[in-house]
Amino acid sequence: MLTETFVASTRSLERQAQATAVKDIGIHLHHYQPIPSLTTSFKKSSTRPNCLAVSATHIFAAQADKSVIHVYSRERGNQEAVVPFQEKITCLAHAGRYDGAGTLVLGTQGGRLILWELATGRQISTIQSHLQAVTCLAVDPTFNFILSGSSDSNLHVWSLPSLLSFSQPSPNDTIQPLPFSPSRTLTNHRAAINAVLFGHSGSKANFAISAANDQTCIIWDYINGTVLHTYLLSNNPHCLALDPADRAAYAGFEDGSIQILDFYKKNSVFHPLHDADQRSAPTQPTPSDRWHLHSDIVSPAYCLQVSYDGTALLSGHENGKVQCWNPATRGFNNQIADLTLPVTNLLMLPPTGFPNPQTPYLKLHNVVKPRYESSFNAGNGMSNNGTSTIPINYTINAQFLSTLPLPAPAGISDLDTALTHPSFPTSMLEEGIAELASLNNVTSSDPDEPSELDTLRTQNADLKVQLDDALRRQRDAIAEVLQFDRERVRRGEEESLKRARKKRRRIRRTEMEERRRKVVMGELVGDGAKEAEGAVEDEGLSSDTDEMSTD
Repeated sequence: MLTETFVASTRSLERQAQATAVKDIGIHLHHYQPIPSLTTSFKKSSTRPNCLAVSATHIFAAQADKSVIHVYSRERGNQEAVVPFQEKITCLAHAGRYDGAGTLVLGTQGGRLILWELATGRQISTIQSHLQAVTCLAVDPTFNFILSGSSDSNLHVWSLPSLLSFSQPSPNDTIQPLPFSPSRTLTNHRAAINAVLFGHSGSKANFAISAANDQTCIIWDYINGTVLHTYLLSNNPHCLALDPADRAAYAGFEDGSIQILDFYKKNSVFHPLHDADQRSAPTQPTPSDRWHLHSDIVSPAYCLQVSYDGTALLSGHENGKVQCWNPATRGFNNQIADLTLPVTNLLMLPPTGFPNPQTPYLKLHNVVKPRYESSFNAGNGMSNNGTSTIPINYTINAQFLSTLPLPAPAGISDLDTALTHPSFPTSMLEEGIAELASLNNVTSSDPDEPSELDTLRTQNADLKVQLDDALRRQRDAIAEVLQFDRERVRRGEEESLKRARKKRRRIRRTEMEERRRKVVMGELVGDGAKEAEGAVEDEGLSSDTDEMSTD
């Protein structure tokens, strides 16, 4: 049976800062499926939104209005360390495999990013790229890119391998002249960024989505820096969540309501987010796409998470409630938990209970407290061309749980094994011989019964007859269409000729009437009158011969 768990963190209220309830403030591990229940609690923690990160062995919580991070051991169920920093930490994100060691990415109040390698203690600090505090962070599924949002309304795209590399860019590098700088900046928002997320794809067609206080949600092609689509909302979104299949996004608001942004609501031949014809016009969701709480439990939504299968949406609210929404019925479902204090972060963990789970390669029992990068680079002989070697004191403190996947990947197939083997494996040869023997036995068991080859030939002949018949019907249909088109063109030409003849007759009659009037009025005398009389007499003849002359 699958078990699905989420981690929720709360924030203390200022009026209760000295109250006894502070002892109960912290982080909660809560089962969602099969039965909602509280499993573990960690005390002495107060976090703001986007200040919680989780791995398979540890929980990291940046404390509100402080310059410290509390590290909790999930294995031992207690607080492992308190890690201080030089400035306040405003957001967190874990980069790397969930069941590995990874790197903790921190956003600071001064607008910098700090990277902390948990198994080595190496700490890297970027330049102050944001003008104000970093408010949210996201790491893409391939662990190659970091997206940081700030109160200065800008989004920065960072290359994680470049930040962690021991090699620094050379002075002649024009692509990235400054070390530890962002690779791209996205500037379409006009107010503070509240939330950023990456899609779940590992391809280059993946996207990112951001929400800001300018009442917009923007979907980005973060690799090329282009806007894929813009959604205009009626209020400022506080938080975001993505459907597991990237079919829709969800935004939480001050009144506790949830807005669904359905990516596939508009019909498109291409992928809706990559259709150039739909990029120019922003979309304003309809009121029916916004779900509301009951009037007696209205409270601001601070965080959102979607279940593993996308059938449930969890929201954390200021009144301490964790609510459950049903995307299928598009409405509020039920209450999952009541944590008393404002729920600022929700993180859904990968489900457990699958058959034959893969054993992780690495397990981190204890984090290594961060040490600044300069301690590693001292005396490492970095050259002027930007190359360097790994320092001597660079060590990893972790336990290997299984054999490392070298030299071949663990998931290698039988075909790859056969191709790289000096000869075909004996097991594969024996299996092939057995299949051939069974096929011969089947074909030779009854000589009167048609063989499989004869059956295929008969089917092929029937298909050929059907194809010839279909081609014949197609040729007949094309001939009928061509005949109809020729008849339509001929009729059109005849109608045009008839209209031309009628027009010429009307003109002649008009001229004749004018000449008669002039004769009667005495305007034409002598030869002119005789000519008019002759023209009147010839009118009937001209009308009769008009069709012949036209042909």
